[in-house]
Amino acid sequence: MNSSSYNLSSSLSFRDSPSTAVAKNVIVLALGLIINYINGTLVHTFRKHQIFYTNPRYILYIHLVLNDMIQLTVSISLFVFSYVFYKINASFCCLMVIFGAITTINTPLNLAVMAVECYIAICFPLQHSKLCTIKRTYILIGCIWALNAGSVMPDVFITLATEPVGLFYSDIFCQMENLFRHPVISEKRDVSYLIYLTSVWLTLLFTYFKIFFAAKVANSVDGNFKKARNTILLHGFQLLLSMVTYLFHILQKALIQWFPKHFLEILFVCYIIIQVLPRFISPIVYGLRDSTFKTHLRKYLLCTMRASNSP
Repeated sequence: MNSSSYNLSSSLSFRDSPSTAVAKNVIVLALGLIINYINGTLVHTFRKHQIFYTNPRYILYIHLVLNDMIQLTVSISLFVFSYVFYKINASFCCLMVIFGAITTINTPLNLAVMAVECYIAICFPLQHSKLCTIKRTYILIGCIWALNAGSVMPDVFITLATEPVGLFYSDIFCQMENLFRHPVISEKRDVSYLIYLTSVWLTLLFTYFKIFFAAKVANSVDGNFKKARNTILLHGFQLLLSMVTYLFHILQKALIQWFPKHFLEILFVCYIIIQVLPRFISPIVYGLRDSTFKTHLRKYLLCTMRASNSP
């Protein structure tokens, strides 16, 4: 994960005016609170109804929502810190960057697992209950976190081995390039991202075409087949947004060269589009498209459950 996507303006040679800085932070905080409120309502809806937490599909979905909430919170926190403090303790920065990196890599892998679950449900409905159990779902989620933590933690160990210990006691501007400076780390990160994204793309393409041909054999594009295909297409769109995140540092350098007078404003808009708004995609995929989830979700979003919960 490129941590420069977290902090835009402050890493540059000059900063915004006070009024502009306040406006940007208010916009970012407002969007973050709105998106996390919606996602938090999704989590609350999931927790309150047994039909959701006994279904592997909803468990994977709510894990994606929680992952997005953590990623968004870390991203916005570092954005605000870059204006308020500019430099923060390197150890605290390291913790934030690790969580941001892991949750960023979690997203494409979670999408791949959700696509496979959808493929099994459509193409092997009789085997779905045996293959996609609650226990296996939680084990898969644990494996996603363990795999990505195993990918990120070597960066810390390499830094501890090659940098003076005093680095972690100093104050730095919090972005990954300032913390993990060894060239091997950058090369390893690029290779791992390429492997992850290639694997996820192949998984999405495989499951999509399998469902497409299953629908063709059944001579129908209605019902579950059509819905499953559309869901995987939405997963593909989410993955595209994830890939844009990895390319942000290249976009940032290009914008600095092309628009030297307005690149702060352009980078801020790119930050909103690339880092903040994609966290709103997950609620759309299931929270608004799934009829069961939508029925319960509407009650909590409109706060209409207060009366029924009163004694």
